[in-house]
Amino acid sequence: MDYPFTDQFDRQLLLETMMGPNAMLIAEELSAYMQPLQGKTVLDLGCGNGISSVLLAQKHKAKVFAADLWISPTENFSRFSALGLEDQIIPLSVDATAQLPFSHNYFDALFSIDAYHYFGCNETMLSALLPFVKKGGQIAIAVPGLKEEFRDGIPSELKPFLPPDANFHSLEWWTDLWSKETGVRLENCREMDCCKRAWDDWLASPNPYAVGDIPMMEAEAGKYFNFVQLVARVL
Repeated sequence: MDYPFTDQFDRQLLLETMMGPNAMLIAEELSAYMQPLQGKTVLDLGCGNGISSVLLAQKHKAKVFAADLWISPTENFSRFSALGLEDQIIPLSVDATAQLPFSHNYFDALFSIDAYHYFGCNETMLSALLPFVKKGGQIAIAVPGLKEEFRDGIPSELKPFLPPDANFHSLEWWTDLWSKETGVRLENCREMDCCKRAWDDWLASPNPYAVGDIPMMEAEAGKYFNFVQLVARVL
């Protein structure tokens, strides 16, 4: 698919703000599978440096709550203000594993890029998030995953890079997990088109963690990794 917003965005700024595979690119693809977001109130959970929030605000004209545990709201506010988005994106410090500091039924959508797998690989997280999204709203996530589960453990070429409890899972695994939640209806579960490009962009960034990921991606060589997206409607 095409990514016109990401392609036209300031490439240097994008590279400097990456914390993993290109979150703006992933967000552009994921949002294309959601209901229109113009004028909607969206929680961007685990937003990192906020480049996914920028896409939601600029491309989709959404009101965005940019929530992250590790990145300072002051730092993100400075970035949003420099882009003229200080009245459209509200930066917050939020721990997704704790009670969220929002009213129930407040958001039209909950959105999460390259973050949900850190706290949501269980049967309780989705249930905990549901009350904050309006009935008929959507919860949409994109996470790094696997083309197939590792049936015999982590492949030898990836053992130097992935811990035994690595939280990468297949599309089938994620679909099965979310299918257990009765409060949502799954609308879209798929492998994303942008996986290779998102990883390549990350490896081209100046982030030292990206440099560290280069040998892992060379060892992976396109055999194992994908990006998984899930979009569910709140009932």
